[in-house]
Amino acid sequence: MNFLSFIGKSIALGIIISAIILALVPDLRKGSGLSLDVFSRQTQVEPKQSYYSAISRSAPAVVNIYSRSIDVRSNGGRRQQVNRTSLGSGVIMTESGYVLTCWHVINNAESTFVTLQDSRVASAELVGYDEITDLAVLKIDADNLSVIPQVDDPKTRVGDAVLAIGNPLNIGQTITSGIVSRSGHNITQNFIDFIQTDAVLNEGSSGGALVDSNGTLIGINNANFKTLDRQGRIINVNGVFFAVPYSLARRVMDEIIANGKATHGQLGFNGGKIIDGPGVVILDIIPGSPTDMAGLQQEDVILTINNVELVSLEQTLDMIAKSTPGDVLELSVSRDGVIRTVPVTVGDASQN
Repeated sequence: MNFLSFIGKSIALGIIISAIILALVPDLRKGSGLSLDVFSRQTQVEPKQSYYSAISRSAPAVVNIYSRSIDVRSNGGRRQQVNRTSLGSGVIMTESGYVLTCWHVINNAESTFVTLQDSRVASAELVGYDEITDLAVLKIDADNLSVIPQVDDPKTRVGDAVLAIGNPLNIGQTITSGIVSRSGHNITQNFIDFIQTDAVLNEGSSGGALVDSNGTLIGINNANFKTLDRQGRIINVNGVFFAVPYSLARRVMDEIIANGKATHGQLGFNGGKIIDGPGVVILDIIPGSPTDMAGLQQEDVILTINNVELVSLEQTLDMIAKSTPGDVLELSVSRDGVIRTVPVTVGDASQN
């Protein structure tokens, strides 16, 4: 009898304990079982969006550039020489040590030094420069160089996420992020199809890399937009920055290395892409330019160049820029619904 009483009490106690456990651990009521962390829960870290991989691929190839020059200034009627140090950024483009930067970073420099991300310092030799694109090519003698990832056509699109890498204000390598705000943006009277971005660029960022979310180079950072205030002073405009597109920068670099200079064809017009079909509409014409001399007019639509259909403004400007001054291009032009072929002799952009 005592034995049966003991068994009954044990069963009752077990039921009570089970009920308490089920009340304290709701997961057991769902049949999910008892995990080891039931009584010591930790907040799970969700995967986060990061550009760490892209920066790891590209940032080691972006260098700091320091140039030294001598300015002559007047001081109380006496001319005095003053040493001046300028700073900027550059991008290692080849394993052999060719570096792209902006011409305004090293213009008039007596000497130029490059600081690599592994803290090595190398003296840089100027190979050549191109004033139209504001690009310069340097050569450094160093081993085991990190080269920026590159593809022939980065296929840059408005809205793409981009990262600007450089040495702003000499505070060390810094990354800023943004998007491509506009591509194929003319900011000169020639042809340069700059990439517009809102990734912040400050003094010292010029010559650095603009890369996509994969770390692939899409442009060389150049400048921010400037305007005049009411007092006529030059001021910077926040959120409007420019970079030379990779395909153009690479072509300029290769020509400078091969020939000591870069040549640029130009027809002397500013245009816009036709939204609902192929072709580029002429918006402005530089007086006396090849376009003007050929008799083309505003609102004319260029459909093809040498039988190649025009699908973007960038493609059109690049085709013209790659042409040799003196070449004759056959343009298919639509005016008032009538299509005709117009030969235009390519001009030299450097002569404007």
